[in-house]
Amino acid sequence: MMLNNKTIAFIGAGNMAEALIRGLLAAKTVTPGKVIVTDILKERISHFAAEFNIRTTSDNATAVADANVVVLAVKPQQMSVVLAALKPKINERQLFISIAAGVTTARIERELATNNSGMGSKARVVRVMPNAPALVRAGTAALCKGAHASDEDLAVAEAVFSAVGVTVRVEEKFMDAVTALSGSGPAYVFYVTEAMAKAGVEAGLDEAVAKRLARQTVYGAAKLLVECNEEVEVLRRKVTSPGGTTEAALKVMSERKLAEIFVAAVQAAARRSKELSGGG
Repeated sequence: MMLNNKTIAFIGAGNMAEALIRGLLAAKTVTPGKVIVTDILKERISHFAAEFNIRTTSDNATAVADANVVVLAVKPQQMSVVLAALKPKINERQLFISIAAGVTTARIERELATNNSGMGSKARVVRVMPNAPALVRAGTAALCKGAHASDEDLAVAEAVFSAVGVTVRVEEKFMDAVTALSGSGPAYVFYVTEAMAKAGVEAGLDEAVAKRLARQTVYGAAKLLVECNEEVEVLRRKVTSPGGTTEAALKVMSERKLAEIFVAAVQAAARRSKELSGGG
């Protein structure tokens, strides 16, 4: 209901924009006629037009002029150029949703400030940190609002990202931690899955068999974790028989301080996220 009659412009036609559009249309949250996508690559524009029957253009300013909600789905290093081009067409009724990692709401507000539109520095901005599983509608997105965005604006952004997974609200000061945990988190799971498959090969399994077992084990464990509604510690204890094989494996992980390694890794990612943001 939050997106009823709203036109959404996606600035940038990358994988995340495609995932969001696919999810929104599949859920019938919006109709194709209410979606616009822009990109500098003609092949991406052609793909979106053919795949989704939505409006497409290579002119960002034209797309924004017709939009109620603007999703900034561009790389962080492109943000300033994109925002500068949008300024002549923006107005105070528009909501800007950014998925650019490390780009603060304050920076977007500042760079959208323009006397031409009469907005001053009052741009309504919601910043979102999604993750890769949005591509299969199993994503996690953390949202925070800028200085001028309202709770209703947050709800609109949640309606967009709920089409491809679950959402949580956080204060912006925690976005570096979110980036380190859930933004980068899928790579940690992939890394562990690789390690499990390699360990299976070392134990004598055929490589193809080891990879299939590792993938399905991670998938099944994640599905169980999400659907059984029990704490992760409880599930771990349930599958760890005293004196059994699982306990033997977990003992090695504990002795090698695997939990501490994960803490250090997430802290390193959070520090890097803060560095890349440049302080806003």
